[in-house]
Amino acid sequence: EVQLVESGGGLVQAGGSLRLSCAASGFTFGNYAIGWFRQAPGKEREGVSCISRAARSTYYAENVKGRFTISSDNAKNTVYLQMNSLKPEDTAVYYCAAVAPAFYTANYYCNDDSYAMDYWGKGTLVTVSS
Repeated sequence: EVQLVESGGGLVQAGGSLRLSCAASGFTFGNYAIGWFRQAPGKEREGVSCISRAARSTYYAENVKGRFTISSDNAKNTVYLQMNSLKPEDTAVYYCAAVAPAFYTANYYCNDDSYAMDYWGKGTLVTVSS
């Protein structure tokens, strides 16, 4: 059974930083795509950042470029989202999602068709105060 468990959320002041972690079990970090999505109250789910090993690509939403960095540690089956210069509008529940095997680009999974992600974590809340 595939499980994705997020951690690292919390309350931070604007301008601060957080690092989210997503520990994956039940599948091997080989030919996969994995990423972070977020949903703020009253808003639609948004793809934040994804990695697709299949297409050797990475995606960042425009509103996080230059501030967020996605990375993975294959030995630990863990993906991270380093979030710097946080803004109040980054407040949301952040979800980790994955699909394996993956066939498409990170942009596809994060931006075009997030429903192609087969596995989802339960989310971690990030609150940025002004």
